[in-house]
Order: sequence, then C-alpha cells, then structure tokens
Amino acid sequence: MKRYILKRILTGILVVLVSVCVNFFLVRSAPGNPVRILAGTDNPNPAQIEALTIKYGLDKSAPEQFALFIKNALKGDLGYSYRNEKPVTALIGEKVVPTLMLSLSALIIAVVCGTLLGIRSARKNGGWFDQIMCTVSYIFDATPSFWLGLMFILIFASWLGWLPTTGMVNMRAGYTGVRHVLDVAYHMILPVGTLALVQFPYYFRIARSSVLQVMSEDFITTLRATGMKETHIFNKYVLRNALIPTVTVLGSSLAFLLSGSLYIETVFSWPGMGKLLFESIGKRDYPVLQGIYLILSITVAVMMIVVDLVYSLIDPRIKYE
Repeated sequence: MKRYILKRILTGILVVLVSVCVNFFLVRSAPGNPVRILAGTDNPNPAQIEALTIKYGLDKSAPEQFALFIKNALKGDLGYSYRNEKPVTALIGEKVVPTLMLSLSALIIAVVCGTLLGIRSARKNGGWFDQIMCTVSYIFDATPSFWLGLMFILIFASWLGWLPTTGMVNMRAGYTGVRHVLDVAYHMILPVGTLALVQFPYYFRIARSSVLQVMSEDFITTLRATGMKETHIFNKYVLRNALIPTVTVLGSSLAFLLSGSLYIETVFSWPGMGKLLFESIGKRDYPVLQGIYLILSITVAVMMIVVDLVYSLIDPRIKYE
C-alpha cells in the first residue's frame, strides 16, 4: 500500500506540472492583451503600455515567464493580480470560503438525497415511486442551472418576496455574530437549492443503476437461495458494491469544488471562485488564472489518491500491491 501511495503521489506531481505548463501557455495564446485592457481601449498611451509591459514582466519570453512563475510558486508566491494589485494568494483566499460554503453545502445535499432516493427507487424498481423519481431526475438533469436560478429568483424573490435575490449578506444591515451567520444562511437558500437540484440527478441515477446491477449478480441469487434475509444481503453485500461508483463521482466533484459554479455564482452574484475565474478570463489576469489552475490541479491530484484509498475501505477485496 505504501509503495502504491508513493507511486500515486509521484504521478500526481507529474500531472500537476503538466497541467500547469499547458494552462500557462494556453492562457497566453488566447486573443487579448492584459496590458492593453488595463491601459484602456480608447487612445491608449504607448508609453504607458510599454511601462506596464515591463512592470508585469510581459516583455520576457514565454519560457522565461514560466520559469519565473514555477520558481516563485515553489516559494508560495503566486504573484499579484493585474486588476487590483492584490496578492493572488490573498485574492483566492477571500473567494475560497464562499465557494466552499456554496458548493460543499449543495454537494452534500445532492449526494445524500440523490443516493438515498436512488437506493429506494432501485428497491422499488418499476413501482410508482421509481417512475416518479426517474421523471423528476430527468427533468432537473435537462434544466440549465442558470435558467433554474433565474426562475427561483423570479418566483421566490420577486413575486413572493420570501428570499433575497443576490449577494451573500445584507450589506445595509451590517449584522454581526449569530445574526450574521443566519443572514448568510438566508442568502444561501436559493443558490444552494438551485445547485443541489441540478446535481441531484447524477447521484440518483448512479445509485439506482449500481444497486440494480449488483442485485442482478449471480452471487446475490446464491445468497437468496441459502435463505439469508433480504435486509442482511442488501446491507452487507449490495450496498457496499453499489457505493463504489458513487464514491468515484463524488471524488471528481470534490476535486473540482474549488473552481466554483460559474453560472450559479454569476446569477446570484455570489463572491466565489467561479465568478473570480470568469472575471479574470475577461480581463486576461494571468497571475490569478495561473493560481486558480494550480490549486485546481493539486486538488484533483489529491482527491484521486483519496478516492483510491476509500475504495479499499469500502470493498476489502480491492488491494493495491
């Protein structure tokens, strides 16, 4: 096991390096010059453009810029944002917590509800409950997240006036302490609900299909023939095997959790990583983009290792030699 983990760590480091390298040069190959955006599109001053180019090190060749980025990144320095002169680490740090609050809350709800309902639907295969839940999952799977968010704003915020339309807190109220926590939770209802509903079908269908597949295996039929109770068969043999695909998808979702949900954060003006990524792409803010991609690639590599370890805990038959 130790040898396998070490091998996966080395592979993860290689994947991170390749990902950072590809993203570094891809970002710079996209149309648009960050210096010209900063200088303004109306009659830009050539002297100002030259000064900004030198200031941000864009006068150097791409390989030189990449080598400097790697050197500074190893020291924990991801540079400064072109837009607001803030350190990239501080800027990302401000957005990580709101993104985790939004995405993690929605993911937990989607995984728990989707998996439990999927298992229930599989055990009632072909019944009225199964048919209703399959229809609901198809509807939400086909619904764009931004459209669903806009409909929720229209119904629950504009028409009924029950919930706030956008933002993370009520800026005018200036709540502190417990009132502030409740205010944040109040503003989370619509975006978290929207995100959970569009993610729910994936976990529902995976859990349902996995349970149905395992229940149709020959060894399950053999266990039933021995007279073993159905509940014991399901809890000890069916459920463990059926959870492995769910763990795989959950690991992938957790790996990309820090990238945020672009559409949801944009619709609800949520101050998270998705919105920061979108704004940075528009402004060609290279340091911020590089920092986000670096953190995202590291998170993906780490979560893939964690998923492999969880596999062996769920199913003892899986061994890594």
